[in-house]
This record gives sequence, C-alpha cells and structure tokens, in this order.
Amino acid sequence: MPRVEFAYFDAGGGHRAAVTALEQAIVARGLAWELRASNLQEILDRLDWFQAITGVRIQDAYNGMLRREWTLGSVRLLRLLQGGIRLWHRGIVEMLEQRWRDERPDLLVSCVPNFNRALGESFARAFPGRPFVTILTDLADFPPHFWIEREPQDFICGTDRAVEQALALGHPRERIHRVSGMILAPQFYEPGAIDRRQERIRLGLDPDLATGLVLFGGYGSKAMRVISRRLDRSGLEVQLILLCGRNQALERALGAEKARRPRLVAGFTTRVSDYMRLADFFIGKPGPGSLSEAMAMRLPAIVVANARTLPQERYNAQWVLENEVGFVLGSFREIEDAVSRMIEPGMLARLRANTAKLENRAIFEIPDVLAWLLARYGPATAPSMPERVG
Repeated sequence: MPRVEFAYFDAGGGHRAAVTALEQAIVARGLAWELRASNLQEILDRLDWFQAITGVRIQDAYNGMLRREWTLGSVRLLRLLQGGIRLWHRGIVEMLEQRWRDERPDLLVSCVPNFNRALGESFARAFPGRPFVTILTDLADFPPHFWIEREPQDFICGTDRAVEQALALGHPRERIHRVSGMILAPQFYEPGAIDRRQERIRLGLDPDLATGLVLFGGYGSKAMRVISRRLDRSGLEVQLILLCGRNQALERALGAEKARRPRLVAGFTTRVSDYMRLADFFIGKPGPGSLSEAMAMRLPAIVVANARTLPQERYNAQWVLENEVGFVLGSFREIEDAVSRMIEPGMLARLRANTAKLENRAIFEIPDVLAWLLARYGPATAPSMPERVG
C-alpha cells in the first residue's frame, strides 16, 4: 500500500483545510493509500528561531497577526521569515530527512509555502528518485522562495499564472500539472437541494431582497462593521449574512446593532456552503479559499486590494477583474457604490454567468495526478494523464 505524506502548517487555516479535503476525496475514491499528515511546526519546533527569541511559535504569531489585522508591512515580515528559514536551512533539512526516513513515504505532497526548498532537498536525500510535489493553495506564487523553488519536483497549479511562473523558473512543462482551480471541501459540490426562499424566511431574512454574504476568514474583521453600517445607511435594498468566524466579540457587536433591513449574524461554522447558497454575492478579502468558495457557489465578489492586503493574495484581486467575476475596491468606503452596481438589473446575472464558466473540479482532479506520480516513479507502467492535467 503506497504511503502518501502531506506537509502543512496551521498558519491561516487554509493549508490544513486543503489537506483535509484531499484526504476526504482520496478516501471517497477508494484509493488504497496510507495517508499521513505532518504539521511542520510540530516537527521543527526545536529549530523555531522566532519562538526562541519571542516565546511564540511562528504559526501562532502569524495567526495572531491575522486576528489583529496587523497586515500593513506584511511583505517585510515575510522576507524576515524567509531569511530565518534560509539561516536555519541545514538544520531544517537534517531534521526533515530523519522524519522521512522514519515515516518512509512513497510520495511527499507539500501544501505549505516557504519551506519547499527544504522539503524537496530533505526528501531527495532520504529517498532519491521518489516523487515530491508542491500543490499551490494560492492562485499564484509570490516570488522569490514562496511557493515555487528551483529544485526538481512536480507542481500542481490552479491557474495559468501559476503555470507561467513555474515555467519561468525553468521547470519542464511535463512536471507542471494544471488543474481547474483551488482545493475546495466536498460540501461545495453537494447538490443545492434547499428551498432558498423558505430557508431565508426561516432565518429571518427577506426572501425577495438581494443578499450579500460577508466573510473575512476564520477570524472575521472589523471591516465587517464598516460594511454593515455603510450599507444600512445607504438606502440600498439589500440584506446581509455576516459570518464572524471565531471572533465572538465581533459577533456580539454586530448582533447588537440595529439595522434597517434584515440581516443574519453567525459565528464559526463548518457549513459555509449552506449560507452561500442563500446569498447572491460575496463581500470580503481576496483570500484564495473564500474567493474560490464564492465562485463555486456562483457568487460574484466584491473585494479590497490595498497596502494591507497580504502579498500572496494581491494577484487574486487582479484575477477577479481578469475573469470579470466582481469588483475590486481600494477601500470599503466605496462599498455603497460597488453594491449599487452589483444589484443593477442585468449586472448580477452577467457576473453570475461568468462565475459559472469557472468550473473548479480540482479536488477530484488532484488524486488522479497523485496516482499518476506514484505510478510514474514506481514499478508499474504510468497510466494516461487525466484530460485536464499536464
């Protein structure tokens, strides 16, 4: 039975979510693989230079930065982190090499940025010739040394932009596998059997009003109060579903505010897809996960891109414009105009039609790529590549 090892970090939540979704898809396919997942933070705790200086783990510091929305200057912080990783590169490689020798995976899959040079080098030292593949869980790389490194390996990319970036670093096309988007949880492919009108009524919403879903990841954002207040004062005929994640203080504050139009305030949920099925459009940050979820649910997006946007998410705003699936603002002070445009007769229908063109089946395509890699580097003859891959 082949052993497949996934590497991830608990920084931001998207990397673990991608691994969990892939594991579910592999099990559902009935593939006879032994699946394991490694949190790099736990493996490398003894070499965490940031923790040694501050007493705080790198992933916890990153998550704290997101919760407090301290993202201004994040490019400099990223380069500082990468400098530390380079400084400790030899020790990281030695520690990871021992990990792989102990676990003996047949295929190593990275769903984490910044460490792929060390991951690839350590796996090649432990088991020369065995496949190492990096799955970009962002729409594009933020070079240098973020997702795509020069070491020989395979890449799974969800956009043409990411493919072009891998080619530009000299990787052969046959080792770059283009899939149709980002990894989404299987729930986003479940049939939408709910009665949307009745469900809106049950939750206290107007069944006939245009409905925006406001989501800023697992920690929410103070921008949600700005959006809520400005739209409530605007006179626009629109209601909101506000998902606050684990930010209970924000959930209480929004729930206590009086609003002219109905709205629904909710905390953390594992069923974001259910709320998205009740909405007509999405408002939030241009994160690859929530943006891809919105597209899967046919929700045009209103996002902000400015100096506070995380560097790896800045291309995502450009992607929204390139695919004509929403609007990009410089600030949520422009939200009234954007929503007014969004709900104009014909505009919402046109944008939703554009989202329907983005048929993302990556969660079902990636297991085929992994199976091909196992066969290609193993004793068996490699099967034909899936139609969308390669």
